[in-house]
Amino acid sequence: MRELAVIAIAITLYFGVRGLITTRIGTAYHNAVRVIDLEKSADIFVEPRLQRAVISHGWLAEALGSVYIYGHWPVLIATLLWLLIRHRDTYPKFRNAMLLSGAVGLVIFAVFPVAPPRFLTAYGFVDTVTDRIPAYRVLQPPGFTNQYAAVPSLHFGWNLLMGIAVASVGTHWILRVFGWVMPILMFAAIVLTANHYILDGVLGGVLALLGLLAAFRLSRRRPAVRGHPSGQRSSRVESPW
Repeated sequence: MRELAVIAIAITLYFGVRGLITTRIGTAYHNAVRVIDLEKSADIFVEPRLQRAVISHGWLAEALGSVYIYGHWPVLIATLLWLLIRHRDTYPKFRNAMLLSGAVGLVIFAVFPVAPPRFLTAYGFVDTVTDRIPAYRVLQPPGFTNQYAAVPSLHFGWNLLMGIAVASVGTHWILRVFGWVMPILMFAAIVLTANHYILDGVLGGVLALLGLLAAFRLSRRRPAVRGHPSGQRSSRVESPW
């Protein structure tokens, strides 16, 4: 019940931010151009060229679209349930990492809305997920998602967290390999399906890792406070890892 309450609060906050964005669509497109200009100045604006190469191989475009859709929410939910049932001591850290990074992400979405590449067709982007994966709008209906939350990419950031969780506590080598490979495939998927810019993925990964670091620090502090005989915080400093 506590976990359901936390999720309900997070969803409420998300929809609140989504409502704010609907009145700032023009700003979202303007910010998207700013992101592209920043990538051009850093000489990393290669997404349209890479996507053209992918589209020329239809099977590859469909495979990346499947990774983008079925490798996100199904993997997040399955991993969190697995942690909750099989690795209860680890679950709170990754749940808190998602909540912390998500909270910061919501602030960024509200302050700096960004249109995703798939909306900027003038640059040569193509929405291959919508074109090739019919289940996309079923699993992620436009009416229930923030269409202008490209920066940062929590789509990648949260999958990175799940990958770290699986790779670190998985006992079978197949699980550990999956944990390492999944985030790499997801980064490729978010960029090559024109749903995020390269910069989005980098920022999403950094934000998720910072959330994980904060979650580990919180988990280390709480036992020290409860275990101290005077009720005061111990002066001992421990590594968050």
